[in-house]
Amino acid sequence: MVSMEKLANILIVSLCPYFLKKENVWFQENLKTVLNCLKTQAFWQDNILFLEKNQKISLSEVLKKIDELGYEKVFKVRTLGEFSQIGGVIDIFPINSAFALRLDFLGNTIENIEKLPLAIENEMQGKEILKKSLKQQKFFSDLKNLKPGEYLTHLDHGIGKFIGMEKKEINLEGAERLAGKSKALGAFYALEYAAGDKLYVPVGLERKLTRYIGFTEPKLSRLGGAFWQKTKSKIKEETKKFAKELLAMFAQKEISQRPAYEKQELFEAVSQTFPYKLTQDQARAIEEARDDLSKTKPMDRLVCGDVGFGKTEIALRAAVLAAENGRQVALIAPTAILANQHLQNFQKRLADFPLKIAALTRLQNNREKTKTIAEIKNHEIDIVIGTHAVLAKRVEFKNLGLLIIDDEQKFGVSHKEKLRQQNPALDILYLSATPIPRTIYLALSSLKQVSFVLTPPEGRRAIKTFVLAFDKEQIKKAITQELAKKGQIYFLHNRIETMANVKAYLDELKTTAKIAILHSKLSEKEITQIMADFQNKKIDVLLSTTIIENGLDIANANTLIVNDATRLGLSQAYQLRGRIGRSKEQAFAYFFYPKGKLRGLAKQRLAALKNAQELGSGYKIAMQDMEIRGAGNILGKEQSGSVNKVGLNLYCQMLSMAVDKLRQTSTLSELNEARHKNTRPENN
Repeated sequence: MVSMEKLANILIVSLCPYFLKKENVWFQENLKTVLNCLKTQAFWQDNILFLEKNQKISLSEVLKKIDELGYEKVFKVRTLGEFSQIGGVIDIFPINSAFALRLDFLGNTIENIEKLPLAIENEMQGKEILKKSLKQQKFFSDLKNLKPGEYLTHLDHGIGKFIGMEKKEINLEGAERLAGKSKALGAFYALEYAAGDKLYVPVGLERKLTRYIGFTEPKLSRLGGAFWQKTKSKIKEETKKFAKELLAMFAQKEISQRPAYEKQELFEAVSQTFPYKLTQDQARAIEEARDDLSKTKPMDRLVCGDVGFGKTEIALRAAVLAAENGRQVALIAPTAILANQHLQNFQKRLADFPLKIAALTRLQNNREKTKTIAEIKNHEIDIVIGTHAVLAKRVEFKNLGLLIIDDEQKFGVSHKEKLRQQNPALDILYLSATPIPRTIYLALSSLKQVSFVLTPPEGRRAIKTFVLAFDKEQIKKAITQELAKKGQIYFLHNRIETMANVKAYLDELKTTAKIAILHSKLSEKEITQIMADFQNKKIDVLLSTTIIENGLDIANANTLIVNDATRLGLSQAYQLRGRIGRSKEQAFAYFFYPKGKLRGLAKQRLAALKNAQELGSGYKIAMQDMEIRGAGNILGKEQSGSVNKVGLNLYCQMLSMAVDKLRQTSTLSELNEARHKNTRPENN
């Protein structure tokens, strides 16, 4: 039996950024100062636990404090920031210690404090991994608009049902207690577990909670048992193996290198010409993209933000930075309408800068396309903006450096990977309001970086959304109200063959509205003219198919009417709703369904849409869409089973941490070997 070193006392500090930046020697050198601060200062009282041998303190009190300090309860302690408890024994690996420690209780007394034979090899590397883990926890813990009845996964206790917020009396410590106050009311998340068990999680510890997203009804956990810790431990081991497989699949991307983008003068100059104030999220996303491009590893970043929240500006600045450093840029969009809108925006913003921009869509004639393709091949064009036409075999880039994809959910895997296969060191920036499940999964698993643009532009208002059985009078009222404000209306009917009948129906409402039809079978010239007329307010009601899903940024259009919304997917309906509400005016969206026909998945989709009226809900919608539709092909059977046991959020959090650890410890040669092994014939 290994003899463990006895200690007289231990210091345990919280998992906060301030302490994670400190080396262990700092705590040793400043122990007296820390303990003096502990007597009077609230920060230290909240973030420090100092324990001594023979100290009188209950086991439950120590466990409560360790939980508040942010440590994760596990079945067996293996690394920094974890603790476990069996009977009267607590094992813990403090972030300010090179060793794990054991506290042995006898009743309400600490009988022994010992070092465990478990040490960390690289102190600062371990803390960097932990910092990423904490950031991921915060990222996954979005509890905005949480409703009673939703399932939550607690990092330490498992799956429970949220039953509401409750006020409970808490004991005060430190300065408040010295001032004579011993108790106060605190806010808690109340969770119900199996057999009626209840758990109260204080506001402030949200990072230990994640929304449960799974593909079956979850089984509630029991509080206090070891089953959850064993389940979590087993899945952590599975994610380590899966992380190796994923990194092997993406090894070529992992080991690819290109020169860092160092020139930034043009980038800075273009930044000064932006006529609006960046939102906080926009500014952060721009810096994250610039940081990616300043490294030698190619960028692979998803920018997730609602329609009209400023994703284009992020893309434009990244494009300028790439072009300034001698690389060509391709921006591809799913429709000629959206590509043309991007072209106009880029040309307007970059008119005074020495960058050549060209378009490649069906709106150009053959002569124009041939000329553009020749100029791309000779690097006479810096930025090309187009549709799938950019991916055609005859389009050859001389020095393609950056690919921007908007909206990424409209392009299949083969589309996205085609240019990367030709150039493994290609930087890729994806733009999306509602990313597809596979992209979400890769982003959540650390295999794709993600920037969230959730802050709406100043003055933007949430769109009032109605889900109604088809009602002729309600349609007339909605159109009349918008016309009275001198606004415009989108009327969506997604069947070209019956659009003339719908126009006749709208004419019969006698609303004075000027109505035009728009769909993909019209000629390029007709589409361009109708778009221009709508923008110039010559048309009041644009009767359209889902061709308007991408593009058409019309601030004066603030009413959307959808006929038979049961035919739409959730993400698609959300994208369409984003066509309105682009100004400070109140916007209204009406999703009509045939009377008596709202049931099944269509009912779930429209309910989710109505419940996500707040601004910046695109990511939430994408997650709900994935939950409604199932995991699809993003996971294998083994992974799907594990996801259902802990929820997608916690599973991806574990996988993300495993990927980051492997990245820290794997060499380029190991990744390369894994890639070759993964592509050998016997593995295909």
